[in-house]
Amino acid sequence: MYIEDLKFSLWADFIERDYLDNEFKELIDKKIVNGATSNPAIFKNAILSSPAYIEQLESLSDSLTAKEKYEAVAIFDIQKAADILKPLFDKGDDGYVSIEVDPFLCDDAEATIAEGKRLFEAIQRKNVMIKVPATEAGYEAMEALTSVGIPVNATLIFKKAQAVACAKAFARGVENYGTKVDTVISIFVSRIDRALDPVLKDNNIEVALSGIYNTSDIYEAIESMQVLGCRALFASTGVKDDSLAPYYYVEKLLAYNSINTAPVDTIKAFHENARKEKALPISREKIEEHFKKIAEADIDFDALLQMQIDEGLQAFKDAFKEILGAL
Repeated sequence: MYIEDLKFSLWADFIERDYLDNEFKELIDKKIVNGATSNPAIFKNAILSSPAYIEQLESLSDSLTAKEKYEAVAIFDIQKAADILKPLFDKGDDGYVSIEVDPFLCDDAEATIAEGKRLFEAIQRKNVMIKVPATEAGYEAMEALTSVGIPVNATLIFKKAQAVACAKAFARGVENYGTKVDTVISIFVSRIDRALDPVLKDNNIEVALSGIYNTSDIYEAIESMQVLGCRALFASTGVKDDSLAPYYYVEKLLAYNSINTAPVDTIKAFHENARKEKALPISREKIEEHFKKIAEADIDFDALLQMQIDEGLQAFKDAFKEILGAL
């Protein structure tokens, strides 16, 4: 844990081969991070821009499909990260790394289940979480995977209803499995503010709060359900607005029994400069007052969240398509 009293963890939202061999190990040794996450966009940037992958890609058979080549490279990195994190996992200090299923399967439950099982079997590491988008098909897959003891990272959560559906799926899965399965529900934060804040400024409504308040509301819902092994994970916590401290979303979302996954530079800034005081939950009155102002300005917040879900899925599909096209 990064903060033991709060049971608060920091995970690095980054995977790249040279980084794993060097800086990642240093962050673990210094007890700054105790887990890692990846997604198709992260792998796209790593595989297509880092020279560390050239040798392996050149050694792969021409008979392999582009997806098989991608998986060979991604699985190698996930195994490497899992092995580095294993000492943490062995002593119960998280030690997980996540890999996402093919985002084009997001509306196909059976295919998502099959791919999740196949990836988990191919990686052969217990401290791997299979990342599944929070769609109707995804909820079915989450239950099926946890029912056989596979840890799951539910991703692209923007709405409370999504989080509750994920938690219910995990609860059913854990009941079927008969014992604890570690799971996380990844709530996306800063993307909401980036989309909404320009409109809020025009209406004289305080900015850089909507993502945090929305997340606090979802966090409380997850905690209240008390699903065995399930925690809230705060994602999309990097800062694009220069007027905010680089660690703004990590500091403002410090909460008991939670995880924050962030870019490496954000983690370093938080570690070196931020206050380490509990920030969630936020009072119900504060949250309701903020969203009342948004509603009074005729802003459809729910529609904005749905747009973020749709755009997030499309961004992962675009990144995955770009990787496959290049390979």
